[in-house]
Amino acid sequence: MDTSRDDIGIAIRSAFIQKGSKQRFSLLALILISVILIFLETIEAKPLNFFRSIIKDVIYRGSAIVSQPAKIVNNSFDYIGGFFNLHENYTRLKEENDNLKNNISKSDFLELENSQLRNLIDEQMNSPSNLLSARVMLDKQSPYLNSFIINIGSNKNIKNGMAVLDGKNFVGRIVDVNFFSSRVLLVSDLNSKIPVIIEPSGNHAILSGGGTNITNLIYVPDNHNIQDGDKVYTSGKEGIFSTGIPIGEVKKENDLFKVNLFSDLSQITFVNINLGDLD
Repeated sequence: MDTSRDDIGIAIRSAFIQKGSKQRFSLLALILISVILIFLETIEAKPLNFFRSIIKDVIYRGSAIVSQPAKIVNNSFDYIGGFFNLHENYTRLKEENDNLKNNISKSDFLELENSQLRNLIDEQMNSPSNLLSARVMLDKQSPYLNSFIINIGSNKNIKNGMAVLDGKNFVGRIVDVNFFSSRVLLVSDLNSKIPVIIEPSGNHAILSGGGTNITNLIYVPDNHNIQDGDKVYTSGKEGIFSTGIPIGEVKKENDLFKVNLFSDLSQITFVNINLGDLD
C-alpha cells in the first residue's frame, strides 16, 4: 500500500509531538530541514534570491519595529535619569553656592567687627581716660525713650553716671547697673539733660534730648554769640563728666538752636565707658 501525503504529515507531527524514543526523529527532522535551508541558500536563482530578499527585509523591518518600544523605554529611562541627575546637581550646586555666600558674609562680618574692635583699642590707647569697651545687646528706640543695654555691669566696676562714648563722641550716660548688664540713657532721650559748652563762643547751655538724632540747646544766655557750625562739648560742670568730650555741632533754626550729633545713634554696635581719668 502506498503511503499517502496525509500519512507523511501525520508522521512528521507525531515526530514533533510524541515523546520518548520518537524525539530522536524530531531532532533528525530539524537537522534535515536545516540542511535543506542551507542548500537552498547556496542556489543562485532569481526567484529564490527575490524570495530571500523579501524574507530578509521582513525580518529586518520586523526586528526594527519590535526593537522600537525597547529603545523608547531605554531612552525614556535615560532622559528621566538625566533629569534627576541634573536636578540633583543643581540642588548640590545651589547648596554649595549658599554655603559660599554664608562663608563670605561671615568673613565680611568678622572683618567688620575686627575693624571696630581695633578702633576701640586704638581709642583706649590714645585716650587720657580709662576706657572700657562694651557691646550693645539691646537698642530701645522710640519717639520718647532712647537707651542701650550693654553687656557689662558691676562685674566690670560700672557705676551710674559714667559717660558712654561712641569712639571719641559722647552719646549718653549709665543710669542703671546690674551685675552683667547696664542701661545707657542716650542724649536723644527726652529725659536727658547734659551741661555743655559751645566753642568758640564759650557759652554754656544745657543739651536736651528731642527723641531724634537732633537735640536741643536750652538755657542759652541772652548775650550769646552762638553761630551755625559751632562745636558742642561736655562742660564738666557739677563734676558729672569729664570736660571737652565732643557731642555735635550747632544748627540754628529760626530762634532755636539745634545740635546735630556727631554719632548716628542707630548705627552703634560697640561703645566705650569712661571709668574716670587715669590719674
